[in-house]
Amino acid sequence: MKTKTKILFIAGSVFVLASVFALGMYIGYAHRPYESRIGNVIDKEVPAGDTADFEPFWKVWSIIDQEHPGADKITAQQRVYGAIKGLVSSLDDPYSVYFPPQDSKDFHDTINGSFEGIGMEVGIKDKILTVIAPLKDTPSEKAGIKAGDKIIKIDTTSTNDMSVDKAVQLIRGVAGTIVKLTIFRDGDTKPREIAVTREVINIPTLDAKLRPDGVFDIQLYNFSASSASLMSQALHQFAKSGSTKLIIDLRGNPGGYLDSAVDIASYFLPEGDTIVQEDFGTNGAPRLYRSKGYELLNLKKIKVAVLVDKGSASASEILAGALSEHGVAPLIGETTYGKGSVQKVMDVTDNTTLKLTIAKWLTPNGISISLKGLTPTIPVAVTDQDIANKADPVLNRALEYFKTGK
Repeated sequence: MKTKTKILFIAGSVFVLASVFALGMYIGYAHRPYESRIGNVIDKEVPAGDTADFEPFWKVWSIIDQEHPGADKITAQQRVYGAIKGLVSSLDDPYSVYFPPQDSKDFHDTINGSFEGIGMEVGIKDKILTVIAPLKDTPSEKAGIKAGDKIIKIDTTSTNDMSVDKAVQLIRGVAGTIVKLTIFRDGDTKPREIAVTREVINIPTLDAKLRPDGVFDIQLYNFSASSASLMSQALHQFAKSGSTKLIIDLRGNPGGYLDSAVDIASYFLPEGDTIVQEDFGTNGAPRLYRSKGYELLNLKKIKVAVLVDKGSASASEILAGALSEHGVAPLIGETTYGKGSVQKVMDVTDNTTLKLTIAKWLTPNGISISLKGLTPTIPVAVTDQDIANKADPVLNRALEYFKTGK
């Protein structure tokens, strides 16, 4: 009996110990960190030195698995892509975008080749998708779209919280097809819908002519790889014309290559003059882009005026700011768009891409282009009546400047 009792005691003790161990294991398992509960994700560790609390992230992941009826239809990798998009959107920068595989392919297809669409530049202004400028002789211009128009819907898709790149994907399409844009224009009481037929877009670069009144007019529509050489030809044409009055019209010019803006500014500025500052937001000094000193013109013998509007953006603002602040020309017209940031495109994986803002552009005097755009030296308002009557008060004011000097 003693032996039997002893055996029962030992067995009972083992059972109790096993039960306690099992209970401890269960409690520990139930209260383990949430990232440990996700079994199909690799590289879950918090980056070294990062003080962020990732527990809520993994908790939400786990809750989705347990509670959401469609959780099994979304792969773990798709969730990661969505999380990275949210990470980038936390920058509150409309020009920084993460592209998962299909979006990445579409993005690279867009920047590597010709395109079919309606021919306009769009951006985010006050968190609303906004037309920077319709391009000359394109479907958007012919349909009556204006710089500053706010795009509320693309076909039936709301643009609320939509990135610029996603909007471009929706607006572009096969030539001959129609895209319907619901827009709101300053002064309107309700939105309007504009249907635009897509075409193959051939963007013009520059027009130059001697006006009957003796003023030489150069209209620069974008800053492409050929813009600087075409501007050089136009300035030689100006010099041969005998005119002493030069208009550089940057209205509706959405920008383009920085190098083109630097080269064109170098036609007017002495070697070494600052054209634009690139501020990386660190403690170091901004990077300076300086004039190469081409100086094709004798500025002491001519007058120059630069025309701008709310469709003048990016490289347009760099050129306009440099010529204005160095005293080459006044800015005449409306406040510019205010797109003064630099984006770098980086491959994250073999099939995903990050486009990230890495710097801000400042004028030679250190004024941020991004904050409010450039304020014209001589402001000129353009009304709907002016547009309806095909009047050009900005050009007229420039002609007055040439006559009066102010």
